[in-house]
Amino acid sequence: MLFLYTVLVVCCAVLLVAGIVEQRRHFTNLERIPSRVLVNGIRGKSSITRLCAGALRGGGLTTVAKTTGTAARFIHPDATEEPVYRKFGIANVVEQIGIVRRAAAYDPDALVIECMAVMPALQEINQSKLIRSTIGVLCNVREDHLAEMGPTLDDVARSLSRSMPEGGICITAEKDRFHILQEEADARDCRLVYADPEIVTDEELRGFSWFTFKENVAIALTVAELLGVERETALRGMYDAPPDPGVLSVERYRTEDGKRLRFANVFAANDPESTLMNINQLLDVGAISRPLNVVVNCRPDRVERNGQMGTIVPDLKPDKVFVIGHPAKSAIDAIPADWRHCAVDLGGDRRDPREFMGRMLAELGPDSSLVAIGNIHGQGELLLEQLAELPADETPDDPPPAPGDGASAAHAPAPAAARTAAPATDDETLALQQYTPYIDPYTPYSPTYETRYQPQQPQRAVRPPVPQEQQRVSWPHVPRQPTGKATPPGPAGPPPSRGMFEPVRPPAPAQQQNPGEPR
Repeated sequence: MLFLYTVLVVCCAVLLVAGIVEQRRHFTNLERIPSRVLVNGIRGKSSITRLCAGALRGGGLTTVAKTTGTAARFIHPDATEEPVYRKFGIANVVEQIGIVRRAAAYDPDALVIECMAVMPALQEINQSKLIRSTIGVLCNVREDHLAEMGPTLDDVARSLSRSMPEGGICITAEKDRFHILQEEADARDCRLVYADPEIVTDEELRGFSWFTFKENVAIALTVAELLGVERETALRGMYDAPPDPGVLSVERYRTEDGKRLRFANVFAANDPESTLMNINQLLDVGAISRPLNVVVNCRPDRVERNGQMGTIVPDLKPDKVFVIGHPAKSAIDAIPADWRHCAVDLGGDRRDPREFMGRMLAELGPDSSLVAIGNIHGQGELLLEQLAELPADETPDDPPPAPGDGASAAHAPAPAAARTAAPATDDETLALQQYTPYIDPYTPYSPTYETRYQPQQPQRAVRPPVPQEQQRVSWPHVPRQPTGKATPPGPAGPPPSRGMFEPVRPPAPAQQQNPGEPR
């Protein structure tokens, strides 16, 4: 008995010493990274992480980033990326230790990392022990993970505030609950900065080849300004930043029977407010149009979220609501009675995807839009695979109907009724060009999808033919150079020293303005 007790004491002592050594090494790695940006919030964390990293790279700062959302990625200083390895495919906040160790090997100027904790206690540990951020980002407060952080949105705001850096700076675009965040920031001696979306113009937003929001861009611009990167330089860096695999996208397909279909993947925005905001903005810019159809994917471990997707059906005003996944009843029962006749139950976790796909396409009209909401995992992934098998629709859009066309007017939404009768403007054409499909090399798309959208290499006619035995395909690795950084003539000297939060120019008044104050 004494022997076993001795072994137990020795093992505990060894584990204690190993833990102390690991913690000291981790803190040493953190000290090698002068600026650490921790991005937290409910929606858009991965996109903001990539925007911040791109803005800092554009300013010439050696920046390492890591996302956690749709697909966890480690982003190197040259903007190349690789998937984050997870043993048994299980995410754990302890993986942040390895990420910091890899980032410190670059001796970077900044680390931009997405918060991967949901439980309030883990969010605090992630900040105080794992990242120790100097700049915190709290993008928004939405209805998600209410079981862990709720039950009210005020509780969610206070839970997210646990990631605020004590004695540091926190940036937010949340306006409705700014007063709660201010109370929590004051308790932590943290300076809270409001990133006003109005500082981002529509022209600057059109510079992106992928869909994003003014709130996300405003936050990235504020982070860049605090770290001394000028606005134009930061924007150029954000334009060159690769988007997240889960970024909002619109694809155009043609079915076997000749139907034209616009498909919007809104799975990433899996809370009611973000879902409505994404779909309404797609309708406003003309990326999708009515008649509008909605497909809701249900998951057995997200029953509450399934019901939330059903409650927003009246706000979307769709022609059909297709419910896939399991349990489909959780979403159908949440649809108000006046709209339940639009629901088509295609659910079942073991249902053949070809079966529900054929039924869904048969219900669609000759020219319609389909929006996928809910959660991507499960039948949602099978839906994307089946859609990727369809041929792409490369034909130009039909001319708008005449004002007296009653059939089209019946399907047109009320706010856009006047616009549908007019020819498409240059701004609308430019907006449609933003939704270029993006292929991430680590996302398991189907072979048909990869073949369709793989960039074609230009052929050089001046090169003589090469014998077949000597032919090979090579993909050289070309590091992406930071944009917006002019190279002065002559030998380059060391960059001028600058404090951690010392901006090159004074912050714009709009970024430091709290919501509700007079301009």
